[in-house]
Amino acid sequence: MTEQLFFDTDCFSAFLWVKQEQILLDLYPGRIILPQEVFIELSNPSIPHLQSKVTALRSSGAIMTQPILVNTEEYQLYHQIAVSPPSGRTIIGKGEAAALVLAKVYGGIIASNNLKDICQYLKKYQLNYLTTGGILVSALKAGLINEATGDQIWSKMLSKRRFLPTASFLDYLKTVQS
Repeated sequence: MTEQLFFDTDCFSAFLWVKQEQILLDLYPGRIILPQEVFIELSNPSIPHLQSKVTALRSSGAIMTQPILVNTEEYQLYHQIAVSPPSGRTIIGKGEAAALVLAKVYGGIIASNNLKDICQYLKKYQLNYLTTGGILVSALKAGLINEATGDQIWSKMLSKRRFLPTASFLDYLKTVQS
């Protein structure tokens, strides 16, 4: 079975901000799930272009949303991570927490750029993850983009204040190839 991808807000919005969501749709057809918390964050009326894109993607069936229901395993875990963590653990954002717990409970992959906050949980629950950089590398390998296009996308993401680990896609490729 092909694993579902549970996106947090930052990772998914990185592609929305630069109008490159088609990369996600081409790489992961029928596998993209936004936790309801992430959908709500992206539906912020103060950012209408993101709101209209994410709503249209959901309406077309290109992406799915999934709530965290009360009195479920995922709700209990979400509460522990996003609301009341055990001693020694920090609260993480609602979007990251929702993506994390849904990936854990449903055996999926979390798509997040916020590895600092979720790293402890990735290890604890032995979860696989993707980042924006990893997604662009997959797009390169799949022939959806070339290095120059990847570099342009990366630069646009940085200009939209998306956090990425290197100054360029070409620099990122050097880190993953070494």
